[in-house]
Amino acid sequence: MEKQFYAVYLNPCRPDFAMTMTDEERAIMMEHVAYWTEKMNQGKVYAFGPVMDPKAIYGLGVVAVTNEDELKDFIANDPAGKINNYEYYPMRAVVPALAGE
Repeated sequence: MEKQFYAVYLNPCRPDFAMTMTDEERAIMMEHVAYWTEKMNQGKVYAFGPVMDPKAIYGLGVVAVTNEDELKDFIANDPAGKINNYEYYPMRAVVPALAGE
């Protein structure tokens, strides 16, 4: 089945979130990193991390899934969704060919 790619944005709950996280928020964000690292190890995420935009830091990921519902499930189960919100958009990604695909 062909992969569908999405650009996924994690929008912080406040503009200075990256610099002012509480200990509880930092713990949630560490769970978030572990969660998306697992998805990356499964071949579902090509890249993710904070974008150091001087106007406001936000998260960005490039995700490859079988359908939009799979992406919605990823987002619904992400611990960071408790304190931040997501946007995503279809992406016409150009990626290297992988052996065995």
